Amino acid sequence: MLHTVLNHLLHVQAEKGAGHLALLEPDKLSGSPLIDMAVCCEANGVDALLVGSSLMLSVDLDEAINQVKAHVDIPVILFPGALHHISRHADAILFLSLISGRNPQYLIGEQVHAAPIIQAYNLEPIATGYILIDSDSITSAEFMSNTRPIPRDKSAIAVAHALAAEYLGMHMVYLDAGSGARPSVPETMVASVAANVSIPVIVGGGIRTPKMAGEKVQAGADFVVTGTVLEEEASPSLIQEFADAIHGSSS
Repeated sequence: MLHTVLNHLLHVQAEKGAGHLALLEPDKLSGSPLIDMAVCCEANGVDALLVGSSLMLSVDLDEAINQVKAHVDIPVILFPGALHHISRHADAILFLSLISGRNPQYLIGEQVHAAPIIQAYNLEPIATGYILIDSDSITSAEFMSNTRPIPRDKSAIAVAHALAAEYLGMHMVYLDAGSGARPSVPETMVASVAANVSIPVIVGGGIRTPKMAGEKVQAGADFVVTGTVLEEEASPSLIQEFADAIHGSSS
């Protein structure tokens, strides 16, 4: 399989130093607001869109993805929380394995059921080691997956999990404090993981200002995900500020 979207992301990383990924949740945005947000993100420096959530109540994911794809040229990547969060209209899917947990359903169970669907839809899978980091409160991802996150002060544990993801052949590792998290992933943990793996590191959850986004990149993040903050204040200028901070913070 040609890794068209993965190659695009790697090109962004090489050319800009780091990439800005915007997470759109169909339960919170739908119809025209969803399309408007997607278009605004593309126009203001976002490099790719993630679509999904831990718990999706919407039954119109297929139509939502189809509408977004009709209005933007940047990649639209599924960020699934469960087997039914798959659409044939997306460009790719983060093929997540929740390696920070020990629940077999999210380590391999959902993946086995999803694989034939992904093949039939001709979706590009981007194998990603998904690592939940404690955010001082129970997030949707933690609750729905019935797993414990890695403690915020245990960087060595995060490093060991990230190395396992790389050695298992995964394309990326994703450190996530969870949607709407209060504290984000600590820079010390980001730095430790980035220093020990050679695959790209994605960081998301609780990143509420461009300054915070830039600090994640300076610590070693290759991609920064913003979501809740854009839902709360969806201004073109703020999206551009995030993109500028992310693209301009690598050294």
